[in-house]
Amino acid sequence: MTLKWNDRHERRITWALLSSLVLMLSVVMVPVLTEETNNNDLKCDLLGDEEVESNRERELLQKLTPLTSLSFSTDVQEGQKKYTYKFKVCGAAGNDTNGGLVQTEVNKETVIGRFNETHIYNGTDWIMLVYKQGDKYNNHCSKEERTAMVMISCLTGTLGKNFHFIGEERGKEKNCFYLFEMDSSIACPKVDSHLSLGSILLIVFFSLVAVYIIVGFLYQRLVVGAKGMEQYPNYSFWKDLGNLTADGCDFVCRSKPRNEPAAYRGIGDDQLGEETEERDDHLLPM
Repeated sequence: MTLKWNDRHERRITWALLSSLVLMLSVVMVPVLTEETNNNDLKCDLLGDEEVESNRERELLQKLTPLTSLSFSTDVQEGQKKYTYKFKVCGAAGNDTNGGLVQTEVNKETVIGRFNETHIYNGTDWIMLVYKQGDKYNNHCSKEERTAMVMISCLTGTLGKNFHFIGEERGKEKNCFYLFEMDSSIACPKVDSHLSLGSILLIVFFSLVAVYIIVGFLYQRLVVGAKGMEQYPNYSFWKDLGNLTADGCDFVCRSKPRNEPAAYRGIGDDQLGEETEERDDHLLPM
């Protein structure tokens, strides 16, 4: 019964070590896969021809990639009318295939901005995403096309939330716009984390220790055929490490030679003088 339990226990240890090795390899591969995923093209089309598009704007759009899978909406009450604004980053928010931000009222949908005419810029802790070529005004702003502006503010710990309507600027003849705001950690400044030399050395040390234990255990188990505690690499050495350490400390720290005779010695028989024999014959009566 004990032998079977030991075999099961050893098999579990072997599988645990194999799983740890696979996990270490997967951690190395994840950044490569993530980089390939982030290089996918977005649907947003920046203003101007592709040859003259700004590299800075392309980088900012690439930064918004995690938000493309999310949809946002907000309800606004204006008098007797209720509007619902729907927004998507580089995606269709409504029925229009290019409508990145739309306004719905009952069954009527108005495109506020289309992502095939996108402009983007940023500051320290915010990003402004602009969709142009929306539906034209009926009476305001010289009947020009609508424009949607979404300010994405920095908020750590969240991918995207708090999408809400700020207001509409239509009291002028040109350059009218709808302004929205939302929060996301995407807009937060990048914090440079530099590892110190000591941290790097510790990471390398513990990584080497882990590889040493895992590879050594598998070698002892699968190649040598060791069982029980003998499966650990250099088991006899680590078992005697305490005695070796004690010997080393004894050799380094002892102030006197080990073979120096002790200060106190016992008296040997050869050092005793001859015992005088006492005669008491004269005490006997004659």
